[in-house]
Amino acid sequence: MAEARLEDKDYASLSVLVPVFNERSTVAEAIRRVRAVDVGLDVEVIVVDDGSEDGTDKVLAALTDSTVRVLTHDVNQGKGAAIRTALAAASGDLVLVQDADLEYDPADWPRLIDPIVRHKALVVYGSRFTGERKNMLPLHWMGNRLLSLVTNILYSSTLSDMETCYKLFDRRVLEGITIRSDRFDFEPEITAKVLRRGYRIYEVPVSYAGREPDEGKKITWRDGFGAMRALVKFRFTSTE
Repeated sequence: MAEARLEDKDYASLSVLVPVFNERSTVAEAIRRVRAVDVGLDVEVIVVDDGSEDGTDKVLAALTDSTVRVLTHDVNQGKGAAIRTALAAASGDLVLVQDADLEYDPADWPRLIDPIVRHKALVVYGSRFTGERKNMLPLHWMGNRLLSLVTNILYSSTLSDMETCYKLFDRRVLEGITIRSDRFDFEPEITAKVLRRGYRIYEVPVSYAGREPDEGKKITWRDGFGAMRALVKFRFTSTE
């Protein structure tokens, strides 16, 4: 498949999409780290509280300002649904997904943004397998590697980390794409649709401090099966 191209663009703004569900203990520090990063762009932060029940809403109420906007789901709908809501409100030239659980460090943003502003890429993923990291649990490591392998076979790609939560896009790449997945299968869906449209994904190493279930990690082995189904489904269905 020929690589899709868009004319070179001077980027002025970044929209950071932050899906949040029951992250009362981490979200304030996550937003503090977000605010501390200077990437030379105007940054808007759109947080979606996805029906949290642990008091996250009260923490977010104290964090809202001119650069941090908080949207709310009355009931939990899932990560994909939260990103869909945030994306509809985003206005930046670039769009970045940032989780609020402290597994990913906003200090890595310049590394992600650099290939795009230098016109080397339109989509950049942060790979946990090529950078500094706290070791994953073996089951998560094997699941992530397997899903990346299946992605590469189905879509003729060479990704090391399809499931990474650090995904950065030139906003134009996302035009015409509807996110249909409500849960963690957002990751394979957006990857599949971007690849099928002919965009190559550029990977850069990022640091990673993975949580364990007793620390609040929400994704489980069951979500791996959902991701596998999504990879197969979106290989043969519409890219919209």
